[in-house]
Amino acid sequence: MSTILEHTVLPPPASSTLSDLAAALEAADSPSLVSPDGSQIALPDEVLAVLRDAVRAMAQGQAITLAPHDTVLTTQDAANFLGISRPTLVRLLTDGVIPYTQPNRHRRVRLSDLVDYQQRSRHERRQILAEMSREATADDNTGDGFEATR
Repeated sequence: MSTILEHTVLPPPASSTLSDLAAALEAADSPSLVSPDGSQIALPDEVLAVLRDAVRAMAQGQAITLAPHDTVLTTQDAANFLGISRPTLVRLLTDGVIPYTQPNRHRRVRLSDLVDYQQRSRHERRQILAEMSREATADDNTGDGFEATR
């Protein structure tokens, strides 16, 4: 079984319990866990944020995967994570776009490196779209010398 799938939890069948829990977590200022003996442990803000995101997604019927950033993946698992083919991933690795290790015959990729790549790719796409939008606006303002005729 893949490392990522070991950390994936499918949402329970449709239930208002998750929606109620999501609403309670959104409204909570300083929630805590209550142990069976009644003692309370405050949830740190970071844990609360992860819990809110997980419950919100599961309430919407989405599966949740929780994995440490230092998780090491096979190339197939890494490709699946990025939603690309394995050959495309291997090309990104060999081109140096995404770092990897090769402790034996097989390449291994850290989850944190995949997340970094995703963030860089999104940023680059946004910059390209913003530039295209600026150019289109400039073309509209200056005109391209053509007029539509009927």
